[in-house]
Parts: sequence; C-alpha cells; structure tokens
Amino acid sequence: MNSRPTTSKKYILAIDLGTSGAKSALVSTHGEVIGYEFEETGLMLLPNGGAEQKPDEWWNAIIKSSKKVLGKNYVSADDIIAISCTTQWSGTVAVDRNGHHLTNAIIWMDSRGNRYIKIITDGLLKIAGYGIFKILPWVYLTGGAPEHSGKGPLAHILYIKNELPEVYEKTYKFLEPKDYINLRFTGKFAASYDSISLHWLTDNRDISTVTYNDRLIKMSTLDRKKFPDLKRAIDILGPIRKEIAQDLGLNEDIMVVVGTPDVQSAAIGSGAVRDFEGHLYIGTSSWVTCHVPFKKTDIFHNMASLPSAIPGRYFIANEQETAGACLSYLRDNILYHKDKLLADAQLPDVYKIFDTIVENVPAGSNKVIFTPWLYGERTPIEDHSVRSSIFNQSLNTTREHLVRAIFEGVAYNSRWLLRYIEKFIKRRLDTLNMIGGGANSNVWCQIHADVLGRTIQQVKDPICSNLRGAALLASVALGHIRFHQIPELVQIANTYEPTTKNQKIYDELFKEFLNIYKYNRRIYRRLNRT
Repeated sequence: MNSRPTTSKKYILAIDLGTSGAKSALVSTHGEVIGYEFEETGLMLLPNGGAEQKPDEWWNAIIKSSKKVLGKNYVSADDIIAISCTTQWSGTVAVDRNGHHLTNAIIWMDSRGNRYIKIITDGLLKIAGYGIFKILPWVYLTGGAPEHSGKGPLAHILYIKNELPEVYEKTYKFLEPKDYINLRFTGKFAASYDSISLHWLTDNRDISTVTYNDRLIKMSTLDRKKFPDLKRAIDILGPIRKEIAQDLGLNEDIMVVVGTPDVQSAAIGSGAVRDFEGHLYIGTSSWVTCHVPFKKTDIFHNMASLPSAIPGRYFIANEQETAGACLSYLRDNILYHKDKLLADAQLPDVYKIFDTIVENVPAGSNKVIFTPWLYGERTPIEDHSVRSSIFNQSLNTTREHLVRAIFEGVAYNSRWLLRYIEKFIKRRLDTLNMIGGGANSNVWCQIHADVLGRTIQQVKDPICSNLRGAALLASVALGHIRFHQIPELVQIANTYEPTTKNQKIYDELFKEFLNIYKYNRRIYRRLNRT
C-alpha cells in the first residue's frame, strides 16, 4: 500500500463473503464506507440437491478484493486497526488440524443431508414432523430444531459422516464459512455464539453464556471434539497472521474480531438494533427480522429467536431462499442465456433496465403472479420441493408484465413472512429499514411499501449494509462506539409510503399468491421427490 499520513480517524477492513462473491471495504469506526471492491465466486449446483463452493476460491476473492481496495490508497495502513468478517451463514467447511479444507464447502442451499435429519428427529408421536421426545429438548435448549429440508450445517455434517466417512474421520473441526475465513486470517479455530446456533447443539437459554449441550450432541450422533470452542462476536480472536499482513501491506498488530454471519451483521448495518425495530433484506435470498428481548420458537413456520451479534440479545432467525436471485435467473437463464439464440450478445446493465420497465407497468402486472420459489422455501413454510411459477399469463401478457411480476412476487413472499413475524412478536412493524442489493432499486422499495402496507426506509448505500455492520461490530469491540449509538450513525436515503390506490389490487393478488401454494403443494411434492 502506498504511504499516506496518519489521521485521527481509524478504519476497519471489513469483509463480506456472500454466495455470489466477496466484498472488501474500508469503513470508518463510525460506519462510513470509504470504498469497496468485489470479486465473484462460483457456485456448483449438484444432483440430489447439492450446492457447493470452493474455499480456496473464497479466500482468493477476499485477498484480491482486499488488495484492490487497499491499493486505492484511501487511508494510511497505520490507520487500519482491525479486520472484521461477515459471511453467508448455515454452511460447512471440514478442515484438518492444519486448517486445510478436506472437501468443497457445503453451503446453505444444500439439502442432501435431509434424510439423515429425519432419522435423528424421528419418533412415534410427532409434532410438525418431529418426534415429540426429540423436538422438546431441542426447542427448550436451543430455541429451534434441525430443518427437515436438510439445508443446515447439522445435515451437512451428517451427510459427510454417512456418505463421505473418510472425510469425517480426517476432520479436526467443522467450521461455518465465517469461522473458516477467520481461521485463514489468524490460524485460530473458533466459532461465535451466533454462528454456531444453526447447528442446534448449544444451550441458548442463558444468552450471555452459550455452551454446547451434551444431550444435544448425543442426539445428533456427532462428536463434540469436531466442533470449535465458542466466543462472543465482539471478542478479539487474535492478530492477523504475519505473512497475510505482509501480503496485504498491513501492520502485523492488526486484530481480527470474531465477527458474525450475514443476517446478524445486516441487522447492525441496517441501523435497526433496538428491540422490535425491523429490517428487510433483499439480496440473493431475503429475510425480515428484528431484535427481541425473549427466547421463543415457532416450529410450524420455521422461525426462532436465536443469539444475535449483540451480547445478551436475541433476534428472529428466518430466511427466504430466492429474492434477488430471481432477477439473476431472469437475466442469466431466460433473457441472456448463452445458447444458439444469443451466442455473442453483450450483456447490458439489465437491472437498471428492469427498473425502467417496472416503473412503466401498472401495479398488479395485469394480474400475472410470479412465485419466487426457485430453490424450495424455508419460511414461513419449510418445503424443499416447492418451485417457482408464472401464473395467469394470457395472449395479452408482455415481457414487461413478467418483469414487474417478478418484482411483485418477491414482495408477496416478504408479506407472507411479515405476517408471521408480527404474530411472533405480537405487534405491528410499522417501519422497515430496507437493505441489500435489491434496496438499490427505488421502484422495488416502493413496491414493497405498497405490497406490505408499511413504511419502507431505504438505507443509504444498502448494498454495503453487511460491510457496515461488520465494521460497526468491530468498532464496538475495540471501544470506539457503543451499540446504542448505531441508529444515529446509519443514514436513510429515502422513505417510501404505501400508495393507497394500489392496496386493493395487491390485497387481491396476495390472497391468490397464497392459494397458488395451498392448492399446488402436493403437485410440487410429486414432481420434485428426492
């Protein structure tokens, strides 16, 4: 890095590893994103519900994007005081004692372990498909239970144990993506209270001291020694490895914060950190969540309050599988698929074009309804066999109607989730801070306001919310700010109120959106048996 004079301002190198790639940013201790760079990573979708990524490709993307942003010489290396990572959640990397990965990373979309989850959760008397004497201790201790869809780290590890036994035997630790990246930076094996929670192996009743539970470990049929020790998200994991500091041009005394996964960092970066302040994330996937002062479970709609990155606090864990991914699908698989019809075409900036198209189509898309279940669904229904559809097309349906219908379908799905979130917390969320790449679209923000019937606050630089959240967490960890200051540090770019004239059409179409699932779910199940 080129030298610059030091200043009184200090900065965090924040890393955000998503499914599509890695972003690295320089963020001030007060949440100002100075600059960031992005490097794409690949995704392998495999037979029988497999979804994997290459850990070395993750790491190379992080190093490359970090070198790019550091090379811009925005700040002096002496003013960079910490590294804080946030990543996709609910994934698994098996590593040996030297920290070398033994297989590809199995990520949050992978469902190949679902049959092994059904075995360990089975019983004669059942609640929501779980044996009653299995589900009760899981819910009592953790707040939830392993997903029958198999899209969770416990299912991933059971898949490895049963189908890749030689890998299981060689594994020293199974790590979440965030904890694997921290291992690469520091050489230390650790997980955080929040990153480990979707393994459903910890006692979360005392939110200030989360620990592994022997009974749950036994029920899982796994070995405790293969899981890392636990720390708080705001703890300091240790200094950066000397050779990595040299490679990046950073000081060797820079500390790496334990950090947090993407949902929790997004909550911080959205500015909605007080209890019952909600945020809506639209990225590859989507969610609606808020912090809550209680431990609670809704096993029928696959959501629970779990440890957050903020010590002593819970948040509502939920996720919808595909949101922004639906637009990527439209771009890559339909409009600009590289086949004989379109072999040499240059890809335009289609997302801006989509916005322009959508702005000029009336609300309701001529009553065409898109269901965004391209890869199954998690909440408010857990159904890995459900699939997407475009419903009610006619000879009058145009491409413009289809594009807007996709925007609206993602919003209908968010509304479906919101109704159960509000039942969970027994109150209405009048305002939602909207973040993620989808929040860059003004028209999508307005559609969400109209479909949800709620005020939407578009956070400034919404695509950087995870980076901002990771940096603000590090800033708290190092004593530069406190959590209660964060709402004042996150700026709102625009506010969108529901459009009264659109309420009737959206209420009508939302009702039919629910009916599409209700009356077709058995068909999906027959067509997509695994």
